[in-house]
Amino acid sequence: MSAKLRIGVIGDIVGNVGRKMVINNLAHFKEKYNIDFVVANSENASGGFGLSKKNANELLSSGIDVITGGNHSFDKLEIVELMDIMPILRPLNFPQNTPGKGIYYTKVKGEEVAIINAMGHYGININLDNVYHKLEESIIFLQHKNISNIIIDFHAEASSEKRIAFCQLRGRISALYGTHTHIGSDDFHIQNDSFYVSDIGLCGAYDGVIGMDYKIPLQKAMQGYGKGRYEVLENGNNIFQMIVLELDHGKCKSAFKIKKINDKELENIQAIKLES
Repeated sequence: MSAKLRIGVIGDIVGNVGRKMVINNLAHFKEKYNIDFVVANSENASGGFGLSKKNANELLSSGIDVITGGNHSFDKLEIVELMDIMPILRPLNFPQNTPGKGIYYTKVKGEEVAIINAMGHYGININLDNVYHKLEESIIFLQHKNISNIIIDFHAEASSEKRIAFCQLRGRISALYGTHTHIGSDDFHIQNDSFYVSDIGLCGAYDGVIGMDYKIPLQKAMQGYGKGRYEVLENGNNIFQMIVLELDHGKCKSAFKIKKINDKELENIQAIKLES
């Protein structure tokens, strides 16, 4: 009988602050909770916009096994040449000729595992293929390959789009979790042996606006314009967040969330189980 898998999933890593929180904490939590494999969304890891080669290597060296992306995947074009040779994903519903890949396959403790990166449509100003059709095609393909450990990073603004995807796929996937809003939600649960949460939340600056200094967003909100670009907030309270999934032959049996603010590790919260 194959051993159970423990998979750690991390939401949006934002800027230098987020990278430091991951680098300084990930190894500790991997050892403490016997985590076998880690997936992390890093499309905001370099200055808040995109991912550089240097930072990609830095994060992969910290204990992350697969990097996922989103609408900022191509903000730093230097990353493109690494997408085919390193475990770096971009959403699978980008147009057909877009560089990179949306699915990553590997073996963890002898078991086949597939990581899927997908992106919603609402508020995303990018020409995308229909995410629900692409997900359905991918799940059918993986089922034909007898891969049951399937984890999806659904990068989207609207929680409704994430919920639709979960309702479409629950019982056929191990987990679907949301990224992009940078705000952790408390709706994590397991249903039909599949895990769901609307958003894991960022790793980075806890103050300000989605990890950024609040001044420019506030100016734009009050005056309709702002002088300058969003900048990652470097001073203040910082947070590390990760959800740990326990999988058994593709079924999510339990899950809990780790949160650490500055140097204080908060009590872990278990995902509830709902009736099918």
